[in-house]
Amino acid sequence: MDWKNTAGRYGALSIGIHWLMLLLFIAVYACIELRELYPKGSDPREALKTWHAMLGMLVFGLIWLRLAARLSGPTPGIQPEPPSWQQISAKLLHLALYALMIGMPVTGWLLLSASGKPIPFFGLQLPALIGQNKELASQIKEVHEFVGTAGYYLIGLHTVAALYHHFIKRDNTLTRMLPGRG
Repeated sequence: MDWKNTAGRYGALSIGIHWLMLLLFIAVYACIELRELYPKGSDPREALKTWHAMLGMLVFGLIWLRLAARLSGPTPGIQPEPPSWQQISAKLLHLALYALMIGMPVTGWLLLSASGKPIPFFGLQLPALIGQNKELASQIKEVHEFVGTAGYYLIGLHTVAALYHHFIKRDNTLTRMLPGRG
């Protein structure tokens, strides 16, 4: 399999990053949801919050590689070609997912900064983006949580659309992104 995208399918780099991002999304969401199982201030809860932040920042770092891979070659076409409204919907959904993958880590980084908390990244400490401001931190937290909830719906819609195209429309939408397919 070629590393770069071709007119017929995504390259190994795009495919690898796509599925790695899915795993990271699962881990990021799992960490923040599972923290609720532990009392506030407990070591397991704090560890899950730390992992949530670090994995979120990893998403932020990898999105730029993902965008570079996407822009480095053609976007493989869907065969048979879907109606224009579906193509427009797909573009809007992908744009929203890219905004999620950039916006959520940035708001998380801003939230930790405004809260006066450290910004951990696998043994490193990232710099604060803004000064400590509890009121602003509260507002950023609301945005971060709202967009995080919207992320569940965006990811779900993306998944349902891929499965619809694969099992109902029987086009190549999903197979273009599966590893090991010719």
